[in-house]
This record gives sequence, C-alpha cells and structure tokens, in this order.
Amino acid sequence: MIIRARTRNTRTALALLATATLSLTACTAAPSPTPHQRLAATPKDRTAPAGRQAPTLAPGPQGLTPVFTSAPRTEQASRGSARAAPTVALTFDADMTADQGPRAAAGEHFDNPPLVDTLRHLKVPATFFMTGRWAEQYPAQTRDIGRDPLFEVANHSYSHYAFTPRCYGLPTVAPNRMRAEVERTFTALRESGVERPVPYFRFPGGCHDQRALRELAPTGVTAVQWDVVGGDAFAKDPEAVARQVLQGVRPGSVVVLHCTRSAAPATEHAVRIIVPELRKRGFRFVRVSEQIGAARGAAEARRDGVAAGPPAATPN
Repeated sequence: MIIRARTRNTRTALALLATATLSLTACTAAPSPTPHQRLAATPKDRTAPAGRQAPTLAPGPQGLTPVFTSAPRTEQASRGSARAAPTVALTFDADMTADQGPRAAAGEHFDNPPLVDTLRHLKVPATFFMTGRWAEQYPAQTRDIGRDPLFEVANHSYSHYAFTPRCYGLPTVAPNRMRAEVERTFTALRESGVERPVPYFRFPGGCHDQRALRELAPTGVTAVQWDVVGGDAFAKDPEAVARQVLQGVRPGSVVVLHCTRSAAPATEHAVRIIVPELRKRGFRFVRVSEQIGAARGAAEARRDGVAAGPPAATPN
C-alpha cells in the first residue's frame, strides 16, 4: 500500500510519489468518529490465547456491519490491581497492493521481521491486519505470525482499494465486489497458513459509509477502526512516532501502526520506546479480540440487567 518514490526517471518518480502520498494519507489519517459500538470493556487478568473463536459485535442499526473504534475510557486502575489495569491494543497494518509484486521482486521490503521479533521479545500481544496480497507475497511470515498465540491476524482487504468513492485518491472497489474482496482475503490468509484468522476487517484508509457496511454485513465481520494514529509511515524519527502514540493513548485505545520496512522504517524502534513507557503508566497490552470480547460481555450484562432488574455484580 505504501509506496517509495524512485528517482531514475523523473516522470515515474513523480507518479510514484503522488501515489505514495495518497496511500500514506489513507493508511494513517484518523477516521471520522463513528457512533457504532463504543462499548464498555471489563479488562481481565490475562489474555485468552489466539485461535479460540474470536468474538464479534452485534450488528449495528438495520443489520449493518458493526464498527469498533476503541473501548470506552475506563478509570485508571488502582496501583497493584493488574486485573483492572487499563488496556491498549497495538495493531499493525501489513500493507501491499495487488500491483506491487514487481517491486517486491526487485528487493523492496513490504515486511518487517525485526518488528515481529521485538514484539515477541517484549511479550506484547498484537493484531495484524493483512492485505491478501501481502499474505501471498510473504506466506512463511504470514504462517509464522498466524500460528503464534501472542498474535492474531485480521483482514485488511485484498488490494487495498477504497470502499468509498472519496478516500484520499485510492482506487475504489465496486459495491458489488466489496464482499468478494473481503472473502478473497480470508482465503489468501488461510492458504498462507493462518488457520483461524479473526473475523475483523479494517477498511483501507478507515473509509466507510452505510453502503459499505451494508455490503459487508453478510460476511459477519466486525469493522475495526482506531483512535490513535501512530504516524509511522515514512517517519524517520522513532522518538517522534513514540511521542505521538504516547500523547494519544487512553484506556481502551486502539493504535494503528504499520508492518512495512520500506515505508515505515522507524516503527520497530518506536515500539521499543512505547511499550515500556505504557507499562510504566499501568497499561496492559491486549489483542483487539479481548477488547471486543469484553465490550460484548459488558453490553450483554447491561442488556440483561435492564431486562431483569438491578444489574448483577461483575463476575471475576
């Protein structure tokens, strides 16, 4: 998805740079706030292993695909209470468009193994949103990430085309092809060795409207947005990326970063700054599925409480 301009030919370089700017903006711009499913979360003591049936949110109004942006802002846990610690989910977009195969063959790196190694070394759960094209380009890495219980793999479309007419200049997916785009990606993930990709979808650029949510409803996915933009794409200064994340994170946040060496070279170093600082502040790192599961459980508890009388005590 993210493109680095070449300089051998001026015209080609300018064209590539223009495309890069559009794609970069689409991948890092903060989406407009959505009213869908900002539900209460009840953090738990430990994260459930990846591979279990991942929770989804109930359909939105008129049966539309539900949208999750972040868990609600819970109060900071009292010192020493790990079970009640506020959560934050780091998410990484593994981006590659359908036409970037020749560039990968020429040596451009759309992957980032050092980042994955650092997450493992720091024992940080994370959610990777992969395009189908990335999974096909890097099947061994896709399988390796997908089989690690620390991580979960979700859907970021096949070609990284936009699902709305105006999305930072990205090419668009026709409405009658939106569902197929998502299903093709799940197929690519499974064929690359991810046995149980989680049923979450991230719109390219975060761009969506009611038509897109309606078209994807039959797939059963929950659309996952974010509330903290890492700003790592094209960034050279990892400390600047870390500052932006640390300034934006609140309890329940979802942070969007990238897993692409060629255009997000500072991300791995930034993560090494972000993780210990957030842990010092009392945050607990979780995968998106834990946030969604807790949100769903809290919503069901509230619903049952309204139907049956006074709310019951929160279970341990």
